[in-house]
Amino acid sequence: MKHLHSTLAIVLLAALVIAIVITLINYAGNKPYNRKIALLGLISAHLQLVIGLVLYFTSPLGIQSFSGENMKNSLSRLYFLEHPLMMIIGIILITVGFSKAKRIVDQKKANQTVLIFYILGLILILSRIPYSTWSIFN
Repeated sequence: MKHLHSTLAIVLLAALVIAIVITLINYAGNKPYNRKIALLGLISAHLQLVIGLVLYFTSPLGIQSFSGENMKNSLSRLYFLEHPLMMIIGIILITVGFSKAKRIVDQKKANQTVLIFYILGLILILSRIPYSTWSIFN
């Protein structure tokens, strides 16, 4: 499960970067909002969230390691608090951006909304990835 989660992280990052780049091109060129591209980022984020939640509640590094002693250890704190919290906030931002853009009639404004929320979500996600556990690095 951990291997799947770290491999899907690469898929999520690629999907977000693709969605951001295409939306930026559409925004700069006054092209219409491409909902399917934004949906690619949204679906990959939610899939990663589901796998991550299963891993979090079944792994000894997740909710089971909640203690004051683990708050003093930066690696333990990353796994059971910082990483899940930042990922959830990042995915919430991506979801809010997609949902808001879906209701906006002005195409340029819809592109702008997706850009802002997806970039903020990507920054939060990148800030708390435990890169040492990624499958491509091991």
